[in-house]
Amino acid sequence: MKPLPQATFPRGDRHRWTPTPARPGASWSRAAGAFTLIELILSIGAAALILIVANQVLFTSLRLRDKVSGAVESAFPLELTLDTLRLDLQGVVTPKTNGILSGSFRAGPLQSTVDSRPVSLEFNTTTGSLRETEPWGAVQRVSYSLRTPVDPGGGSLDLYRGVCRNLLSLSVAPVEDQLLLRDVARIDVESFDGLQWLPQWDTSDTSGATTNLPVAVRIRLQRGPTWGADASPVELLVPLGIQSRTNSTSTVGG
Repeated sequence: MKPLPQATFPRGDRHRWTPTPARPGASWSRAAGAFTLIELILSIGAAALILIVANQVLFTSLRLRDKVSGAVESAFPLELTLDTLRLDLQGVVTPKTNGILSGSFRAGPLQSTVDSRPVSLEFNTTTGSLRETEPWGAVQRVSYSLRTPVDPGGGSLDLYRGVCRNLLSLSVAPVEDQLLLRDVARIDVESFDGLQWLPQWDTSDTSGATTNLPVAVRIRLQRGPTWGADASPVELLVPLGIQSRTNSTSTVGG
């Protein structure tokens, strides 16, 4: 079989290419992939709408986050105060006449037995922290009182917790003041004797009927104006589960 004849090109024309003529009426702009003016306007409008919605959602989320953070930060001191009160009352020591470590339980508008300052609560409790560098035991004397704020613009009054660790001191023992809550208008403490709520309780008064611990203690905190117009009173109710024990026994049988 004879080979096919090869095409021959003149010198210089071997790589020359002749384009095919375009069809009549063909659109060169559409072939180039360009957008029309209407398409550009619609795409810009859609992008602007998406940005507006995203901006609104973002700023709404930021405002909600700031509001929640502010509410949590403002409520934290109040929750800490209530937890401290609850722990101190749950660890109360049973009072005993002339007892140094047992002390007395006093609630209501009274004066402190340590430094003669007005207090609303004063008792011995077992919430003291044991540390190797301090000689104090777990029993400590705590008191709760309202005082004039150091900063005049801080609100009504400030709630302080006084802690006395050295219960065996022969002189006036030092009291460590701890600021718990600012802007407290009023604190009311009531003690339940099993039948009624009493506004005052003092186990050191041997002539009265309140020589033992109450069944429960109710504390009501009225917040000041900086808490807002809707700041309702906060109430804490703590049952005291300590019971008196005797050595007597009873025999049941037939």
